[in-house]
Amino acid sequence: MGIIRRLFENIYFFFSAIFNVGVRLKYVVLLCVVLGGGVYAGTRYMVIKNVGGQEDYEEAMRYIEIKDIVDENFIDPVNRQAMGNAAAAAMVSGLGDTWSYYMSPEEYRTYQISASDEYSDMGMTWIKDSSTGGFQVLSVDAGSPVAEGGLLPGMVITGVDRQDITGLSEDDARTYIRSKMNGKFYLDISGGQYTLQVDCTGLNNSSVTYRMEKTEAGYIQIKDFEAGSGQDAIDAVEDLLGQGAVALVVDLRNNPGGLTTEVQQFLDYLLPRGRLFSELSKSGDEQVYESDGVCVQMPMCVLVNTATFREAELCAAVLQEFKWASLVGEPTTGNTRTQDTIPLEDGSAIRLSTGSYLTANGTDISQKGGVVPDMVVYMTDESLAGTTEGTTGGEDGTASTSNDTQLMQALSYLSRNQAY
Repeated sequence: MGIIRRLFENIYFFFSAIFNVGVRLKYVVLLCVVLGGGVYAGTRYMVIKNVGGQEDYEEAMRYIEIKDIVDENFIDPVNRQAMGNAAAAAMVSGLGDTWSYYMSPEEYRTYQISASDEYSDMGMTWIKDSSTGGFQVLSVDAGSPVAEGGLLPGMVITGVDRQDITGLSEDDARTYIRSKMNGKFYLDISGGQYTLQVDCTGLNNSSVTYRMEKTEAGYIQIKDFEAGSGQDAIDAVEDLLGQGAVALVVDLRNNPGGLTTEVQQFLDYLLPRGRLFSELSKSGDEQVYESDGVCVQMPMCVLVNTATFREAELCAAVLQEFKWASLVGEPTTGNTRTQDTIPLEDGSAIRLSTGSYLTANGTDISQKGGVVPDMVVYMTDESLAGTTEGTTGGEDGTASTSNDTQLMQALSYLSRNQAY
């Protein structure tokens, strides 16, 4: 207590000397208490405000309390970095969303490269360049379209087709690039200092295959919904109709999805006028996709399985909701949310679901847990899916020689419902 009293006495003499007035010691003490309390309250308020509010402050203090207890009491040495990464991962895992997760700095860098590789058919990989907002090229494959265009490792891409992409996330920029993959486009380098032309027309290996079955049903397999797939699927239907197809099987099994615009193009071709689906963001913004009045009206089946993802699930769900096609196969997994990768200051990142697809009736397929086929049929051997080169007709007009049980079910159903 003596030390505290001497402190207040020194403050008292300081005020007396500065202002040349006599001030009672008790008033000095009261002033210090008031000022100290104000500083404490103001500091606490700013801390709480900076962490997001009282609830966030209490959560942060709980984490610090647990960390301190572990530091003081845990018998083994504590790996603070591992504990922090585990805590961050647990926070995102607590959302209960399978498609959202945390990545440590090392995991995030690996993810950047692998995600870039996933759509590197044009022959390059890249990562976000923090200094310019553009995308630094990590590698260029010899003989690839970008190599032929003059792209070199180390270059920073800041625009595509003279559209600035520095403000885009890696996911959005990658999607934009993917939408150009079936033609020619330009890459702006280092803020437009010079421009390279990339020709990807030679890479347009169609993801759509099709054939006529002996049952007079047309079979179309769509392996993904990347650039050009929508028009390729439309062309396939047109060709099958020209061959006399009276029914249609659309195979979306093992289709990982792709570009929303490609799905919209195909559905617009098949379906009558109306709202097809929409994309809903966290902020409530909604992008609506619609169909015109032209449509293809014939018996249809769509094949799906547990590896039918995202835009492919959406395609199946919309056709089912319009009652335009019967679904055959296995329930899908409900991976119809859109994700963004959000970098953190320490080099780690969060892969977070930030939007969702809704059908015309407002159904969130992800919340439902996926799309349930009208006819649930399981495959005994997944490798047999879509592998037949054509089937032979039995006496009743149905296919009879394929080991693809889901396809057989669809063809049998269609042959009983064909409108000759």
